[in-house]
Amino acid sequence: MAILDKHKVIETHATLLMVLSLIVVSIGGLVQIVPLFYLENTIEKVEGVRPYTPLELTGRDIYIREGCYVCHSQMIRPMRDEVERYGHYSLAAESMYDHPFQWGSKRTGPDLARVGGRYSDEWHQDHFTYAKAVVPESVMPPYGFLFNKEIDGRYVQDVMKTHRFVGVPYSDEMMENALADFTAQADPDSDYDGLEERYGEAAFGRAINVRNFDGQPQLTEADALIAYIQVLGTMVDFSTFTPDASR
Repeated sequence: MAILDKHKVIETHATLLMVLSLIVVSIGGLVQIVPLFYLENTIEKVEGVRPYTPLELTGRDIYIREGCYVCHSQMIRPMRDEVERYGHYSLAAESMYDHPFQWGSKRTGPDLARVGGRYSDEWHQDHFTYAKAVVPESVMPPYGFLFNKEIDGRYVQDVMKTHRFVGVPYSDEMMENALADFTAQADPDSDYDGLEERYGEAAFGRAINVRNFDGQPQLTEADALIAYIQVLGTMVDFSTFTPDASR
């Protein structure tokens, strides 16, 4: 009863309750926050994760511009139903070069964190042209205009500079060859050896997609968007990935 009486004193004095609550919250916050200052990096390094190529980065900007994140998330939570439907749960490292990240908060459509390679380029071409043609129940609006908007990559180096400024490790060589890499990825008949050396298996352990993504001779926004979609969730080889148990 003595303990309950003391607790009653706290509950019946608003000022005392507020002060004690503030002390408890402050201690809890410090316990959670202070250790982070002694960690070199809070994101576990994962083999295969690389910066986006110039074409993929352009596609990502188009994805954001068109508001795709409003209806599609890019974060698979570690829950059985999500993992069975979408694949391995999302790793923090997979979003380390996303500024801003595209985790999303709503799913009118399915999660896209593992969509890369799941469907063919032709499927995406049909889907962006008229979604109901491949998914009858879809409410996604048509994006056929993307196939008519040609792009030349004149500003892609500036975009990469901005991302490098906030920590994306684009090398000087990547910057110097930004425009060449931009056009080479969508042209399988081009000399894309340099692109492979900078972003491919030799540098990051995973091959990159090099092909005509939209099926047209001209380079369009559809090429860039499909290139971006096709890389989502493909950088990490989950057949060999082992979580760091120390974290």
